[in-house]
Amino acid sequence: SYPIHIYGAVIAGAQVRSVPLVDGGDFFGELERAIRETIPRPKMMILGFPSNPTAQCVELDFFERVVALAKQYDVLVIHDLAYADIVYDGWKAPSIMQVPGAKDIAVEFFTLSKSYNMAGWRIGFMVGNPELVSALARIKSYHDYGTFTPLQVAAIAALEGDQQCVRDIAEQYRQRRNVLVKGLHEAGWMVENPKASMYVWAKIPEAYAHLGSLEFAKHLLADAKVCVSPGIGFGDYGDTHVRFALIENQDRIRQAVRGIKAMFRADGLMAPAKANGPIAQ
Repeated sequence: SYPIHIYGAVIAGAQVRSVPLVDGGDFFGELERAIRETIPRPKMMILGFPSNPTAQCVELDFFERVVALAKQYDVLVIHDLAYADIVYDGWKAPSIMQVPGAKDIAVEFFTLSKSYNMAGWRIGFMVGNPELVSALARIKSYHDYGTFTPLQVAAIAALEGDQQCVRDIAEQYRQRRNVLVKGLHEAGWMVENPKASMYVWAKIPEAYAHLGSLEFAKHLLADAKVCVSPGIGFGDYGDTHVRFALIENQDRIRQAVRGIKAMFRADGLMAPAKANGPIAQ
């Protein structure tokens, strides 16, 4: 999970229990068990889909089950919808607020960082349960009170202006995703093709699995000249993966793929590159 989701709660003095969402697992069974068996009873759950770092996506029925479970056990829900617009191939990211009655127990965050390329501006908003929104407003008034006015004006212009820029940004990330995934597949690294977010969550190739994500990331940095985030940085369940961020242009991504292929060849995982043709004497 995104570290801020965990450590924001830790800084506030909360204890955090993680529930893995993996293929073939019984997420809702594990979630309900965690709620029932944790003492004291959990007060809230924090979710974020499309996910950073895994790029995992859910459909609306997922949130319907979340809302029903939260109401059953009187648990609040915080959902981070940071990548609402960074979606590909016609897929649309659902909002928990689409579920009838979600505002009784949930809030949802949106940031302009991704959709409008405003990372670092610290502009966003929260919607949902009125009491939780009011509580956040009070805390914000104590911590920083107001955002620099020109940033607020720029955010208003972004939200009220032509939204073609949002579609253009998503298309740029889609093209980068295609270049990276295609290149890794050519190298024999069969990563999953994400349908949202600006990340590729890549399972470590079997030949390197014994290294773990941190040592494998170091190997990529030293021998392929490629920087990835080790999965262990996102929690214990991530140590079998590394995260690629689609933040470089397509030429740089192709350069990264060439470096990975060269490393695989040096490690005996790929055949040597073929010569382009006869060399004139």
